[in-house]
Amino acid sequence: MRVRLRDFDATRFSLHEHPVLVLEEFWSPEEMAHFRQAMQGANWVAREEMPDTCASFPGCGNWQKAEIVEPERSALVERVLMAFVADFMNSFGGVVGGVMSFNYFSYAKGDCLSLHSDERTDRHDDPRRDSITRRVALATYFHETWDVNWGGELITYEKRARGGQDEAYVITDCISPDPGSLVLFTVPCQHRVCRVDPLAGDNKRLSIAGWFMTDHGQ
Repeated sequence: MRVRLRDFDATRFSLHEHPVLVLEEFWSPEEMAHFRQAMQGANWVAREEMPDTCASFPGCGNWQKAEIVEPERSALVERVLMAFVADFMNSFGGVVGGVMSFNYFSYAKGDCLSLHSDERTDRHDDPRRDSITRRVALATYFHETWDVNWGGELITYEKRARGGQDEAYVITDCISPDPGSLVLFTVPCQHRVCRVDPLAGDNKRLSIAGWFMTDHGQ
């Protein structure tokens, strides 16, 4: 489902019925500028400095990742933790709490993310990691402009049989990283981020991405 935020009726929406949601014009120009400024002061770590990530996503360029700190962390959660997201999280049995994990990401020309489903939880610093399950993935974009020729699309897939042959991945959504838009999709979901084209020049694909997760206790 793709809709402008001002036309979106959150009271009638369910992630169970619509597992992929794109909200256009989610952020105001002022909010976007604020997060871009926060990104400029963030402590960035390149993919090549993350051995586990390099092993999981070989050949994906050298995109960068940074922690979100206060007050931006609270401002983000206040906006994105909408009632229909909470309802979806609470619909799973045995939930004792919720966990959120979001980071800044910067993709330059040549950067991408290969096919994966987001099922794996790699919170090695959290002793509860074995009880935590990713439920909803989030990606939202803060660059000022993005051209269709620059790539960087988020592609989602599902497996389907083709003419009696073995199952193959089929594209279900191709989502351009439009400035100010927000994407939510339920986990698991096979997806990838297309490589940012050299035509992007020095332009960066700036985003926040991560997950809403349920904690099922020990």
